[in-house]
Amino acid sequence: MILVTGGAGLLGNTLIKQLLKTGKIVKAIYNKTPLENFKHTNFSSVKCDLLDVLDVENALQGVTEIYNCAGLVSFTNKDEKKLYKINVEATANLVNAALVAAVYKFVHVSSVAALGRIRPGQMINEQLQWTPETSNSKYGHSKYLGELEVWRANAEGLNVIVINPSIILGPGNWNEGSTKIFKSVYDELPWYTEGTTGFTDVRDVATIMIQLMESKITGERFIVSAQNVTYGFVFTMIANAFNKKIPYKKVTPFLAAVVWRLQAFGSFFSGSSPLITKETAATSLAVTQFDNSKLLKFLPAFKYRSLQQTIIETCAVLQQKINKE
Repeated sequence: MILVTGGAGLLGNTLIKQLLKTGKIVKAIYNKTPLENFKHTNFSSVKCDLLDVLDVENALQGVTEIYNCAGLVSFTNKDEKKLYKINVEATANLVNAALVAAVYKFVHVSSVAALGRIRPGQMINEQLQWTPETSNSKYGHSKYLGELEVWRANAEGLNVIVINPSIILGPGNWNEGSTKIFKSVYDELPWYTEGTTGFTDVRDVATIMIQLMESKITGERFIVSAQNVTYGFVFTMIANAFNKKIPYKKVTPFLAAVVWRLQAFGSFFSGSSPLITKETAATSLAVTQFDNSKLLKFLPAFKYRSLQQTIIETCAVLQQKINKE
């Protein structure tokens, strides 16, 4: 039996669909909202609080493989405690229970943020580690500490794989996560940046996870990223796919600094999370390049979808959702 955490998210949802298509028996855990969109005889879900050790141990009964997609992505100060609870403590509970349950293999979803992605002029690979100087967020620190729990379990006998995805694109809830990018372009927000980062299709990330799980590979970490491009390039492709106005106002460092401060000021009184923070502003302006060659050496038959294909197909699905509303 396969256990998937974070099944309500974009990646977890896509992963479960791919696993069920191949005839796997899948159990997903949820905390608050039951996973009711999977009508399949091989699928079951169980309520589990990952911060409750007994809950986690009970959920792992009969499980042989674990895909850990659970995690919190946030760049706001008010979520700092949650970040470390979910990304570190919950991960520790999972790997500890996996060791007790003699789980065969554990695939953990980390992030390129755990590598310390603020490295001007340097290609980022799997040999690099998070340091205070190369990270600008508590999120990156929490993902790094979560990885340390996984590597500690590896040293204690658990077979593990860690993946470090760049920005994952797919037709999820466009009010959450990376799919917000599509909503901002659809709403014709005029701003763009010349910062560079990696992007990858959610279906490719799920496929890679399954191939790594089913391989003999263990004790390795892999950057998962299809292509390094500017945010402006991605925004333009999305605008064209939606037939919307292309963003035309370039964000400068000065303007970004003004905007995140205004957002922080407004959220202080409204209680809502700011769309732009000091961390996201800095990241969107940084020129970051990720080296994806290691994964392609270990999985030579795998090929990433083109970024253009990902964006066109994602926009088509999102447009269908919009038309039904």
